[in-house]
Amino acid sequence: MVLHPKTKVRVAGQEVTFCCKASGTPVPKKYYWYHNGTLLERKVHRYGSRLVLRGLAPEQAGTYHCKASTEAGAIKSAPAQLTVLAQGQQSCKPEPEPSFVELPSECPQDAAGSRYYNVGRCPPAPCADSPADPSECGADAGRCCGVRRMEMREIPCAGSLLPVKVVAECGCGPCAQPRVLVQGRVTAADTGEPLRFGQIFLGGRKVGFTGYKGSFTIEVPPDTQRLVARFVDRQQRFVDAVKVLPFNRRGGTVYQEVKMLRKKEPVDLDGSRSNAIPLGEAGGREPVGELVLPAGAFLRPSGEVFRGIVKASVTFLDPRDMATASAASSDLSFTDAEGAIVPLRTYGMFAVDFREGETGAALQTGPVEVRMDAGQVQMPEHLQKMKLWSLNPETGLWEEEGVLRPAGGNRGKREERTFLVGNLEIRERRLFNLDVPEDRRCFVKVRAYSNEKFNPYEQLEGVVISLINLEPQPGYPANPRAWGRFDSVVTGPNGACLPAFCDGQRPDAYSAYVTATLGGEELEAVASSPKLNPNAVGVSQPYLGKLGYRRLDHDDPNLKKTAFQINVAKPDPNNVDETNGPIYPYRSLEECEEAPVSANHLRFYRVEVDKYEYNVVPFKESDLTSWTGDYLSWWPNPQEFRACFIKVQIEGPQEYMVRSRNVGGSHPRTRGQLYGLRDTRSVRDTLLENTSGACVEFKCSGMLFDQSLVDRTLVSIVPQGSCHRTAINSLLREYLSRHPPVAENNHTAAFTMLAPVDPLGHNYGIYTVTDQNPRLAKEIAIGRCFDGTSDGFSREMKADTGTAVTFTCRERPAGRESFFQRLLTAPAEA
Repeated sequence: MVLHPKTKVRVAGQEVTFCCKASGTPVPKKYYWYHNGTLLERKVHRYGSRLVLRGLAPEQAGTYHCKASTEAGAIKSAPAQLTVLAQGQQSCKPEPEPSFVELPSECPQDAAGSRYYNVGRCPPAPCADSPADPSECGADAGRCCGVRRMEMREIPCAGSLLPVKVVAECGCGPCAQPRVLVQGRVTAADTGEPLRFGQIFLGGRKVGFTGYKGSFTIEVPPDTQRLVARFVDRQQRFVDAVKVLPFNRRGGTVYQEVKMLRKKEPVDLDGSRSNAIPLGEAGGREPVGELVLPAGAFLRPSGEVFRGIVKASVTFLDPRDMATASAASSDLSFTDAEGAIVPLRTYGMFAVDFREGETGAALQTGPVEVRMDAGQVQMPEHLQKMKLWSLNPETGLWEEEGVLRPAGGNRGKREERTFLVGNLEIRERRLFNLDVPEDRRCFVKVRAYSNEKFNPYEQLEGVVISLINLEPQPGYPANPRAWGRFDSVVTGPNGACLPAFCDGQRPDAYSAYVTATLGGEELEAVASSPKLNPNAVGVSQPYLGKLGYRRLDHDDPNLKKTAFQINVAKPDPNNVDETNGPIYPYRSLEECEEAPVSANHLRFYRVEVDKYEYNVVPFKESDLTSWTGDYLSWWPNPQEFRACFIKVQIEGPQEYMVRSRNVGGSHPRTRGQLYGLRDTRSVRDTLLENTSGACVEFKCSGMLFDQSLVDRTLVSIVPQGSCHRTAINSLLREYLSRHPPVAENNHTAAFTMLAPVDPLGHNYGIYTVTDQNPRLAKEIAIGRCFDGTSDGFSREMKADTGTAVTFTCRERPAGRESFFQRLLTAPAEA
């Protein structure tokens, strides 16, 4: 499906056009349209690939999808929502919804003991549009609800007034169209070596190469529902990796680590004789099966039989090895007869590469036999459904090659064994799979939070949640027998719903291993030992007990805290304790996606060690549509985010909070006005005594949102404690003196500068990174700052390398306030 219908809002009496388009061989010409799952009559609506509804009535609201079919199969589109408003009804309410920001620690708490302040938000919902020309099926931006007017408020905080801009009114305007990107790195699954200058394909189209370190960036084409990318090693050391990459439809960048499977060393076969190649004999295990190639099976592309020496490489991906899940191709899905994309459960994949011994020319095969050991299938019902599949590298979908049927085990030592036998011919397709369609399916609700407080309004969007389905050994849930499939979903404003195999009869028939990453950083799961706290996990008892929630370090504290495992116990509809999440039946996807934050869900959180950010113009970095064009916006351009950090060295007996205060410096519209605050705790250098370092974000100098004049941000760096400035980087001091005006630095307890416009680098102690994702830009800049280099990355602080300014701090006499505290209590005097 290359064009999906789009969500629309109309007023009763108007008309609406939905469009869809499928591609295939032969070209699909037959289309069917459905309203809320019911087929619409072709004679009544006279539709083809386009559906036009005139004189809309309220009962025509709901979901619409199309299906295209040919004799080769069928495919369904994603559903589109139609909202039909009554005459005079508003699709965008002028009153903003509540949205809270955390105020700095020196601000007083309200009566309820909270330091959160409601700044409001406008939900980015579509607005009623005047219907476009029905012949138009282009990607029109449409109109969306957004900020119409903001107001400045002032909050009394420790003797001064803290400015904050709040949403005063919402209204309809053009929809924001942020760029949608997937970035990441491609490395070998076994050694971690990068795929250098590998080719990247989307569908059949080459879109670029990986970099020297295996890095890549893919811009997601508009209207993409499923992003299928193929990574090809031009040196043929690795099996082609076909990946279905998750992305954030609301814009920004999602980071993905891609693992490639190394090709097995080729063996020499005699093409004139019968040959058998075992599948999955590594690690001392019994093979899952074997590939049997009869004499004369090898063919040149012309069809001529090749009887010489064949270099044969058959690489088997064995799901009994838990480490192989990350290197598997595609997301293990196929299209059923109705055109729906449904999941498979794998028993192993194999990639083949046959070449002529002398010339290295690629060979195909005539009919060959795949034999699978039935003893490896622990779920008896799967024996009747086992099939052989090949991967379509353009769609990332598996397509049926044949059925595996029981046959006697008349093969030498294995006479007592039963085999499942199937046949296939190896032509252009080179990746095959032993799989069963699995219809016992559920959804698992997961949310990610910015910290361990789990506040509903501090959820993170753009987090990649990954779920690997495991088949546990009976009675040993922590020791799975094999993995069966995997899925990745990106969190939106209401979390994520991940598909998973589940069982209603036996809660532990399937278990799930769940992780969460944000820009390459792993988030932490909630602890399960020494005591399981249902309120922290997010799931109430007794259902939590049935799920058997265990964090990875449950039995061994040395293991990571970044994953958990649960039994995917299908909810019992007759048990009220199991009807409120976190597991939902497969038909209840909408209920899962719209579940309130008070419903049961599983949680990850970001470990933020004493870090605080305050923007005068509120902006949620995980939701780029929340950006507002304002002179005081921290980020002036929603298409490109430039993160700036300064490295501060502190010599003193402990770790200290360091604040950057960022004010308009040279722009006539913002001079003297606050943009925002950043607080960061310094991190000890393990190699230096009494020394720590802090990488403190400041607002970059540059154009403001109107792109007409540059502002040199006035940045003040103030450590909390009895500190005095002892050194300034000589290159930085020289640069600032050569680029006036020069900020006054007449207080030794702080460092002040008009921030440089140029991206200076580690020699100056300034670190600047530009990216389409603000969080990724900051992560990369922090990694370079910790390392003290302009191209490295470290999580260990090297406090005396690449530093801009040094402070010496000592324990002050009891009763004397630090400059930082005087700044909070009496800012005018300070």
